Amino acid sequence: MKKSILLTLSITLTLISGFAISQDRGIGGVESLRGTAELEVTRAADPMKKVPRDQVDIESSYVFQPPLIPHHIRSYEVSLNANKCLSCHGWKNAKQMGATKISVTHFTNRNDEVLADVSPRRYFCLQCHVTQADAKPLVGNSFERVQSLQK
Repeated sequence: MKKSILLTLSITLTLISGFAISQDRGIGGVESLRGTAELEVTRAADPMKKVPRDQVDIESSYVFQPPLIPHHIRSYEVSLNANKCLSCHGWKNAKQMGATKISVTHFTNRNDEVLADVSPRRYFCLQCHVTQADAKPLVGNSFERVQSLQK
């Protein structure tokens, strides 16, 4: 009998303390990207970040960093059926479009076999490449470029 009462009391206290902690916003100074809006509440979307029309390429910060995209991609479709990026950056059209060719590394599969077309694991460009934007970092950091890339 004592064990069941102790177990019930322990579970009740655990639930109460968990509820109290969940009600405290900003534990440890961390806030979600939603801000303080409740999940059930639909809030206005954040404003779109400005992507300037013509940008100078931002240099790499580390070796093997995927290059940043120096143009807007708002209406680009990248899906199982289409990849707008390849219409300019594919080897066939890159020169006439004045675009950078996709890397030869995008034509190998995970067994290092060379393929005739872009590897399925490299087909979805936006998994690694993001547009350049004038936006403040989401999280502060003290990252410094590797010595070989510093000016």
